[in-house]
Parts: sequence; C-alpha cells; structure tokens
Amino acid sequence: MEMDVRFQVGKQRFNFRSAGILIENGHVLLHKEISAPHWVLPGGGIEMGEPSEESIVREMKEELGYAVKAGHVPWIAENFFEYEGEAMHELGFYYILTSPVSHFQEGVFHGLEGERLIYQWLPIDRLENYELMPPFLTGALKDIPEATKHVLVQR
Repeated sequence: MEMDVRFQVGKQRFNFRSAGILIENGHVLLHKEISAPHWVLPGGGIEMGEPSEESIVREMKEELGYAVKAGHVPWIAENFFEYEGEAMHELGFYYILTSPVSHFQEGVFHGLEGERLIYQWLPIDRLENYELMPPFLTGALKDIPEATKHVLVQR
C-alpha cells in the first residue's frame, strides 16, 4: 500500500496535494465534506514516489470513476491554514483536467467513496457566493493564467 506524502512536525502537519480543475458549461467541479462550510477542488494526497500529474488522474478515477487527462498547471500553491485545530502547511499542484466525455450534472451528488463528500458543479461567475478554499481560487478560476504562477496563501 502506497502512502501519501504527509507528516506531522510538532503541532504542524504537512500535506502534499494535487487538485483538478474540471470545467464544463461555465461550471467548475468542486466538493466538500458534508459537515464543512467550504468547497475545494477535487484531488488528494500525492503518494510517495508518485508524480503529481499521475496523482490527480488516479484520484479522479478513485473518487468519481472519471477518466481524465491532466494538462497545464496554472498554480502551485503554498497554503498555510488551520484545520480541525491543527496548523497545516499544504503544497498543492493545481491541474487543468480534460475528459473525452461530459460529466456535467445539476445538483449535488456523491462520489464512489461513500457519502462523506458531496460534489457539485458550481457556476464560475458566481463563486463569490460560496466559501472556496484556498480563497484565491474564487477570483483566479475566472481568469486562469497560461503560465504557471506560484501562490502563497497565509490565513
């Protein structure tokens, strides 16, 4: 069994994550834990020895059954935040995803891993009406850069 690159140092936790940006019909696919107030791009932990590009393809297959191709990386984000009382340091690679078939659907739905997470296609032009993490994505998804940008998020 592979292990995600995440570890604890004192009272701080590090997480190495890949996330996918899948856009259809002016909507972006997001998910959240049912009990959480905020939405995030789908993705997950990168396994030791696994390229980040392969990680997001694997995560989308495991979580949703979607066969996707990872392309351009518009953002690499260093994200510092608190989660469940712990100081987090997350390094995230954000990939533009493409799929040969449409996955768009209205309303909330669950993935293949049970009912802990809900997924929804949210309109990009109304993301300010939702709590999106990391927060830079709310505006950034409206104007995705052609060159990769480094983003530092401290909150």
